[in-house]
Amino acid sequence: MAAEDRIRELGLDLQGAAGPLANYIPVVRTGNLLFLSGHLPPAGADGKRPAGKLGADLSVEEGYAAARAAAIALLTTVRREVGTLNRVRRIVKVLGMVNSAPDFVQQPQVVNGASDFLVEVFGEAIGRHARSAVGVAALPINAPVEIEMVVEVED
Repeated sequence: MAAEDRIRELGLDLQGAAGPLANYIPVVRTGNLLFLSGHLPPAGADGKRPAGKLGADLSVEEGYAAARAAAIALLTTVRREVGTLNRVRRIVKVLGMVNSAPDFVQQPQVVNGASDFLVEVFGEAIGRHARSAVGVAALPINAPVEIEMVVEVED
């Protein structure tokens, strides 16, 4: 199934994405590669962004959902850049940063929220990727996760 069809089937809206919080751009294209800046999970229907540290304020399940939401925001940026997700050839690399309490060690399970979503949209051949999942002491606006990625697209 084509990625755009899968997005419609999942009932997702990829229309809006928050702009950068500082002096950078959301994506840089060089050749067939898109280098996406870190994306935070956007505000939910209640207007509030997820916030807090994993292992102190939030559960692994809440972090997983936040990572999935950040991946949706990343795909919104990809679509805005190339016009359609059907031009994605490969999700090359994902970096997941997890706002972690000092003793929290389940960063990979949290970042699976993004990885599982990308495979759900693109399938194994395109969506599986190289990945790093790291714990950090803090993230902008106390976000639970920040996800960045590299994507290969068609000309």
